[in-house]
Amino acid sequence: MPLSVLQKLEILADAAKYDASCVSSGGEKRTAGKGIGSVTGQGICHAFTPDGRCVSLLKILLTNFCIYDCAYCVSRRSSNVRRARFSVDEVVRLTLDLYRRNCIEGLFLSSGIVRSADETTADLVRVAKILRLDHGFRGYVHLKMIPGTCAELLDEAGLYADRLSMNVEMPAEAALEQLAPEKSVTEIKRGLARTRSRIEESGEASSAGRAHPRRFAPAGQSTQMVVGADSSTDLDILRSSAQLYASYALERVYYSAFSPTGHPSAVLSTRPTPLIREHRLYQTDWLMRFYGFSLPEIEEALTGGMLDLSIDPKLAWALAHRDLFPVDINRASRELLLRVPGLGTKAVDRIIAARRHGNLRLAELARLAGSLKRVRPFVLAPDWQPGAMLDDDRLRQHLVPPQQLSLSL
Repeated sequence: MPLSVLQKLEILADAAKYDASCVSSGGEKRTAGKGIGSVTGQGICHAFTPDGRCVSLLKILLTNFCIYDCAYCVSRRSSNVRRARFSVDEVVRLTLDLYRRNCIEGLFLSSGIVRSADETTADLVRVAKILRLDHGFRGYVHLKMIPGTCAELLDEAGLYADRLSMNVEMPAEAALEQLAPEKSVTEIKRGLARTRSRIEESGEASSAGRAHPRRFAPAGQSTQMVVGADSSTDLDILRSSAQLYASYALERVYYSAFSPTGHPSAVLSTRPTPLIREHRLYQTDWLMRFYGFSLPEIEEALTGGMLDLSIDPKLAWALAHRDLFPVDINRASRELLLRVPGLGTKAVDRIIAARRHGNLRLAELARLAGSLKRVRPFVLAPDWQPGAMLDDDRLRQHLVPPQQLSLSL
């Protein structure tokens, strides 16, 4: 019996949940003029599932039929799952209907590969093109590109999508060759490089003052790595991420903790990767991108190449470098204040702005930064000195919340 649209949605939305790279921040502002929907300069607000994945977009696969047999993927051709396929028109109608019902604010569209990368990508692009040109859809559109897609289709995709992404999948090339032998590292890098080049060309045309330039993927490009499907350490993953950011000007590298799909592969573990490992990688990624930490500095706080799962990486670094603390909140540089556990970028900017008008005391610091539990041992103020707190062997125990015991045997 043919599947209904609702049945297809159930199958293909579930298959898409393993893709973490669907955050829509950075979209081009579209609030005026004719058409359906809008994207604000601040991006789209999201709801998140308990495991941290974004659910605010219509997040589906065009199909979960696939000619590839990637061991970590639930949609691989050897996986015993229910299969379904949307037509292009069905995705368009579903997107518009859900938007009009105020259920979604945009579309994240990926797909298994049927017949070839080009044929599948052509269908993905048709969805975005019809939404934009035929229906004036002004909401957010994220298209997942397929390695091996020709340059012409990549170029067309960027004209209609806010963001493009192409997954590198594994942090190590050897792991990709073992677990996804039909995918090519060379083709993935070629696709990422092509997208970067087109984004930069679009930006140069805009700055040159051309009237109403057509932006190419204005929210940039991203990629994703599966964590825990191979033997890569956290350091291996972070090194790979640093290289990807530098080489392809990515907006984000997403980390997806490996989860057995219920249709296991003989070459993979049946145990899921702890979600806290994924979380620690995101925290460390943030430190390198926004807090001025270098990869060698992060490496100093690792044990055997792995992040400490029981403590956040910034606090781990501070505890390993107690000689640099305490810092004077009224005199320390922004770079040094960003190293203080418990102080985020916004709090540090507020501190720097406020101290121009006079010395800050501890109460004022609390007003600017919130909780001071983790901050106190690492700062100086006119009315506060940590004394021997920094030298206390029990400082870590005092700062790290107690771990709930597992009920499993």
